Amino acid sequence: MPMSDFPITIFHNPDCGTSRNTLAMIRAAGYEPTVVEYLKTGWTRAQLDELLAAMGAKPRDVLREKGTPAADLGLLDPAVTDDQILDAMTQYPILVNRPIVVTPKDVKLCRPSEEVLQLLDRKPTSFTKEDGEVVVP
Repeated sequence: MPMSDFPITIFHNPDCGTSRNTLAMIRAAGYEPTVVEYLKTGWTRAQLDELLAAMGAKPRDVLREKGTPAADLGLLDPAVTDDQILDAMTQYPILVNRPIVVTPKDVKLCRPSEEVLQLLDRKPTSFTKEDGEVVVP
């Protein structure tokens, strides 16, 4: 199947093991995805709105707390609005959890990394994560 028949985009952070494993699983299945290093490119409000709508998610659903300024910015307070979270995400891209993968099947935050297998037309026969865990689709 030509790649263009099943385009895949991964919003990737190369410093994240889950993101690296997800990208490696996609490649092990024989795909070469478009890789967006969102910490370099940043996010636009329209892009976040589109991804969240496709996932049926709210901004808080993809808000990353660990290793981010989320707490310092007051974003963990339940009174904080979706708009406030989205504004912070465009200002601080690290606040968006990763990896988010887009395929013709669906859009999903792939945590744990094997969640990506639900989004692929073909799967690797097996895959060994960086920590040695073997995933058999």
